[in-house]
Parts: sequence; structure tokens; C-alpha cells
Amino acid sequence: MKLVTYRASVEAAARLGVIVDDLVVDVAALADAAGKNLPASMLELIDAGRPGIETLRDCLADADGRFPTGTAMALANVKLLAPIPRPRKNIFGIGLNYVEHVAESAKSLDTSKDLPKQPVIFSKPPTTVVGPGEGIEHNGKITQQLDWEVELAVIIGTTARRVAKQHALRHVFGYSVMIDVSARDNRRAGQWIFSKGQDSYAPFGPCIVTADEIPDPQTLDLWLTVNGVEKQRSNTRHMLFKVDDLIADISSGITLEPGDIIASGTPEGVGAGRSPQEWMWPGDTIVACVEGIGSLRHPVVDATPE
Repeated sequence: MKLVTYRASVEAAARLGVIVDDLVVDVAALADAAGKNLPASMLELIDAGRPGIETLRDCLADADGRFPTGTAMALANVKLLAPIPRPRKNIFGIGLNYVEHVAESAKSLDTSKDLPKQPVIFSKPPTTVVGPGEGIEHNGKITQQLDWEVELAVIIGTTARRVAKQHALRHVFGYSVMIDVSARDNRRAGQWIFSKGQDSYAPFGPCIVTADEIPDPQTLDLWLTVNGVEKQRSNTRHMLFKVDDLIADISSGITLEPGDIIASGTPEGVGAGRSPQEWMWPGDTIVACVEGIGSLRHPVVDATPE
């Protein structure tokens, strides 16, 4: 299933929906029409676990495409938000997780040319998250090196604490797309959180695809364009540390909880690795895609204070 958080109008509250063809079906309303109970937010559905997903599947199967009045709207007529508009915790970011990106970073960002022996982990605060179509902020007083990174986002479904690699994918609720925006000139003594943690630096969406539809997350093409020109293209099979490695490693010391998000790293082709280097500027349009999930399209907007 493709699950979304949406608004039916500017004034309406955020609601949980599921995409069926060209419709968004309201999860709570559909369940209510069937005499059942399902939550109206993504985090609540994740918390409900497998029974919640199974109830939703049953409701969709019973409707068989004939949705009760008031439970479905045209996808084109709703506003999609980030699937989890406000994560409960910082996003777990993974640096240097594609071999070619390690090489380009070593040339331009003073990182080691050696492949990491363990995942390189940083974090992005919940305030970095923006939904589809929202502006990526360029604050010219802070950065002149705003960069792009397309990534597969992994959403945790059940608590993972010291899990073995072979069991790690059991804890995944689903997958999404994230752009890990970075202000390259804002790294501080090797620390990345200010560089990667500013407002709007985690475009996220457009949906969460449940894990049953992506049994192997290491087979997905991903790519990114700037103003229609392709800058990144790779496949998740090229990850140095696979999704199960990342879950096992993080959970060895940090408990992963339902709704936690892991941004699993980016392939080569970032602006900092190009010759000459390229950066995002107000007026640019960034499109990031992951196969089987969807695409994010974002303008870069001027947020320089006067």
C-alpha cells in the first residue's frame, strides 16, 4: 500500500490516506463506514502494528473499488504533506554509504578515502522535514554551498533493540524518499548536524510504501535532477551498508522505535563532488525519485533575512 498524509483543503486537518489508482481514500473514514476503527494519522497507524494494517487491507478488499460517499477524493485535488509531518525523534542520517560517494567526498570534502568500517551516523532534527512541493530554504547569510542528496528512507514499524541482521527487516514498516539537503560550508570541526539539520533540509514523501511491497530494498533505482538535468543515478544494491546492516548497527546501542526514520545514504553525483562544484540556488527545482515509491519535487526558495 501507498500511505499518505494529506489535507483536503487549506483549512482542513491533516488526515491519513491510502492511494488507490488516482484516488486518496481516507483511512479512518473508510474504516468507520465499515463499522471498524482505524486511526487518522500515520504515527498512530504505525503504532497499531500488523493488526492495523490487516484491518485496512480488509476494508480496501471489502470496498473493492466502490468507496462509500465521503471516503475518497481525487489525488489531484488534495495536498500531500510529509508522510510523518513531525517525527517524534531526530532522523538517523547515514553518511558515505555508497562506494563512489566515498571517493568523491574524499576529493572535495576532506573525508577519508578509505571505506568506512562501520556506518557513519548523524542526525537531522524533526524541524528539517518538509512535505512534497514545499520550499527548500536557501539562507544566503548562512550558506553559499547548498547541496542535494537523494536517499531511500526507511521507516521503523516495531521496536528494534539489539536485533540481529537476519531479523532486521522484520522491524521495517515501509519505505519513502528523502532529500538530505546539506550546507557544505556549515560543517563544524567534523560535526554535521548544523550542516544537515537546518529547517527544510529533509524533504520527505510523497508516501510510505509498506514493506510487503518492497521485500528487497536493495534492488531500487534512485535518481535526482536539478532543473531537469540528471545529477544522480544509482541503485540501492550499491550501498556499502545495506538496510539490514543499518538497523542492526544502530539498534546495537540505540533503540529504534515505531516511526523512527533512517535516511540510508546517497550515491555519487552530489554538487560538492563535481568539477567545478555545483550548488542549489533560489529558483532551482529539485526532483528526487526512488523506484516503486515515487518522486519529490521542490523549489529552492530565498530565505535570506533582510
